[in-house]
Amino acid sequence: MSANDETIYIKIDRNVLVYDRNVALGDIASITSSNEAMLRQVKQKKIYTFQEDITSKKIQRAIFSILRVVEFIHEDYPNAEIENEGEADFIIEYIKNPGQNQWVSYLKIVVLSLVLFFGGAFTIMSFNNDIGITDLFGKFYYQVMGRESNGFTELEISYCIGLAIGILVFFNHFGKKKITPDPTPIEVQLRKYEQDVDDTYIENSGRGGTEIDVN
Repeated sequence: MSANDETIYIKIDRNVLVYDRNVALGDIASITSSNEAMLRQVKQKKIYTFQEDITSKKIQRAIFSILRVVEFIHEDYPNAEIENEGEADFIIEYIKNPGQNQWVSYLKIVVLSLVLFFGGAFTIMSFNNDIGITDLFGKFYYQVMGRESNGFTELEISYCIGLAIGILVFFNHFGKKKITPDPTPIEVQLRKYEQDVDDTYIENSGRGGTEIDVN
């Protein structure tokens, strides 16, 4: 069996991030083959080059079809059999100088944390006001204790403590530590959001004719 008759197994994720504008196949894909020489050549195969000047955009994206990757490989190894174990369509994202402007990222984190904190506090207060939690606790305290509540009793204290514990347990996160190794609800929702965004990019690229595919 000749080198051109070898089988190449390739796996590419839905979204791949690169920091070099000259993209080789080995930068975005997991590739294996029994032919080591062919494997090295395939990994070094250049498949795309992003523009040098990206002053107008911080991130550049290219939408690829796996068929175009197969076509690239067949340019050098026309008889090679290629087994795709990954996505049929994928996105390559290029970020130039990822280490710059880190203070901007920190500022965004601080602003987002403040918005979430005060937004969450306002939501809880609005919920308590809507259901009349103060009146409810007052009536319950009077029925059990036989006297009027001063608004700061065991019920209010237990409610505040239980609310904080419930939030920590539900979100499975405290600072940089997790209570359990399971993904947090926020991580799950972020992954779903990323998948929806990637699907939209790919569908829009396909409809707009900008996807890098075979002719």
